[in-house]
Amino acid sequence: MAVNLSQGRGEKRPTSKGAGLTAKGRAKYNRETGSNLKAAVTQKNPTGKDKKRQKSFCDRMSGMKGAIRKDGELTRKGAALKRWRCNLG
Repeated sequence: MAVNLSQGRGEKRPTSKGAGLTAKGRAKYNRETGSNLKAAVTQKNPTGKDKKRQKSFCDRMSGMKGAIRKDGELTRKGAALKRWRCNLG
């Protein structure tokens, strides 16, 4: 089942603001799917579970197909990696 999330309704961040879901978008997704999505780890030096989540996300997302930049602008993938403070290499 696909959850319909919209940037216009404030459920997704624009690429210029780091892409990803807002708190409203996460709440809607969790409600409709029974998931437990958490906010991005954006601290400079995370510790413990947050550090593991950040590393896991960066490793997983960096390995996905698709460009990080297109026409000099960050793609949604690139913006998400930047927001999570992943190495954009």
